[in-house]
Amino acid sequence: MCGIAGIVTPEGNASQYAPIVEKMLSRLRHRGPDEQGIHVTGDGHACLGHQRLSIIDLESGHQPLCDEEGKIWVTYNGEIYDHMERRKDLEERGHRFRTRCDTEILVHLYEDEGRDMLDKLRGMFAFAIWDGTEKSLLLARDRLGQKPLVYAEDQGRLAFASELGALMEVPWVRREVDPHALDLYLTYQYVPHPKTILKGAKKLPPAHMGLWRKGRFETSRYWQLDPTERPIREGEALERLKLLLREAVSMRLMSDVPLGAFLSGGIDSSIIVALMAEKMSSPPKTFSIGFQDKRYDELPYARQVAKHLGTDHQEFTVKPHSLDVLPDLVTHYGEPFADSSAIPTLYLSQMTAQKVKVALSGDGGDELFHGYPRYKAVRLGSIYDRFPSPVKTALGKTGAILPDTASHWIKRGKRFLSWLHAPPLNRYLGWIDIFSEEDRKHIVSPDLSVLAEGEPSSFLLPSFQEADALDAVSQMAFVDLHTYLPCDILTKVDIASMAHSLECRSPFLDHKLVEFVVSLPGDLKMRRMQTKHILKEAFGQLLPEKILRRRKKGFGVPVASWFRSELHPYLQDTLLRGHCIRKGWLQEKGVETLIAEHVSGARDHGYRLWSLVVLEEWCRRFLKNPVNSV
Repeated sequence: MCGIAGIVTPEGNASQYAPIVEKMLSRLRHRGPDEQGIHVTGDGHACLGHQRLSIIDLESGHQPLCDEEGKIWVTYNGEIYDHMERRKDLEERGHRFRTRCDTEILVHLYEDEGRDMLDKLRGMFAFAIWDGTEKSLLLARDRLGQKPLVYAEDQGRLAFASELGALMEVPWVRREVDPHALDLYLTYQYVPHPKTILKGAKKLPPAHMGLWRKGRFETSRYWQLDPTERPIREGEALERLKLLLREAVSMRLMSDVPLGAFLSGGIDSSIIVALMAEKMSSPPKTFSIGFQDKRYDELPYARQVAKHLGTDHQEFTVKPHSLDVLPDLVTHYGEPFADSSAIPTLYLSQMTAQKVKVALSGDGGDELFHGYPRYKAVRLGSIYDRFPSPVKTALGKTGAILPDTASHWIKRGKRFLSWLHAPPLNRYLGWIDIFSEEDRKHIVSPDLSVLAEGEPSSFLLPSFQEADALDAVSQMAFVDLHTYLPCDILTKVDIASMAHSLECRSPFLDHKLVEFVVSLPGDLKMRRMQTKHILKEAFGQLLPEKILRRRKKGFGVPVASWFRSELHPYLQDTLLRGHCIRKGWLQEKGVETLIAEHVSGARDHGYRLWSLVVLEEWCRRFLKNPVNSV
């Protein structure tokens, strides 16, 4: 796994940008500390950079890498899991390889297939290929969005990088905040693609490629999931699932360096570890993290699975010091990112990286097999839609009379009932957003709100419409697969793991497996109100019965209690006097009310306050001119 960066220019003066690319790479060194490479193409149009984390072919495989004639150059971040099969096919076509690494596959595939090569790749990737004959640059990102890629255009020039922090080294990338991106961040706790927090920079969305030629850059989608459900007997589906997931795990065990797995004790990571144990000649190395606050501690579950499977298990108990980790967290993510589970993920990656360089994870299982508790709410909502009007009115009144409280269950019940009346997409957004539209009216400056074009739900709308023929739960899981998974979960894992030079692989995100599972009838994934039905049926015999029956537990930290104790002074002294209020982004009275209600225990605003804290810290670290940046 690696970090990539580069600049292309129509003027043919790319050599003058080499010092800038070197600065970009210095911001990506954590992604690839083993080696740095910079190449300016002979025609002078492209300067490509690479920071390498050596996983396969440790001795060769230096990047940027070219074909035999020096016409095609690539800088690449990722893993092509079937590269040995591709190599054999390419050798039969007459290609000769100089390395054992998967990077060289990209060069020769491009020679034969051009941009159609993307259909042939099975893996996770973000790469740039310079074609010296066409004078063009191809950018591409994997189908599910496991590897990041950001870019910025200016007067025909194009800069790209693995992380936004590196892109900020480019002179034409101004640190000017996009008001719409800020509005989306406060809604979702992340900035959705293709936006970044900065006006002049964009994310290449998953399953997209971008083509630069003669100063023009256009993006297009090269892969699209078909949401059509296909009839299949459950027995046949079970056998096919077993075959595909075992294959996906096996392919991800290739490595020339030590390899292990994250183990939370949840169903998804436990199944991945069980399948690793079937394939490996020695016990898999597994890693778990726990907390002194037992509400957030999953170590007993992970320990039980590790003992059952006989893994070489290591666990770590930490007491996060929130203010200590916050600057590092914000620096690595490069833009506001408020999923608090990034904190334990950062700690877990740090501990795991001390022992191995590659870790498998269970990411993607919840979206594929309908594992999130909120999908039960979606199922109940679809039942509610069939109720007669008097019953709907009565339920609406029940939600209205429930008190505003910090109580977890009352809060969840009130939120559930309060949004039942809304159309399905708005209802779902109301259940998952951080600040609702009404909340933002009291928090965000009216001047800034005017500049935020469009409704936040428009980000969810395309995938919602694509899946309109599915049942309600399958439709929302399809939406999450295209939005929440790449923008939150995979961003969190990639940045946290690569911050410690650790490669993370996700077998559930093998695109052949994803295509198959999406095509299954929803009843095979959620049967009545039981989640992950077919996954448990296929692999349940590999795990202890208690693990199969356990209630899902979020991977988070106690931000709510932090803000009533150790972070209370921070809220008062920093948030209320911080950049966001001084800039006029946030309303001081609204923030004061938020803090007062939370600290008194009247309401739980923990995650809302965390999103404001992260935003404030990002302003401090990244905006050179805090007063006049918008």
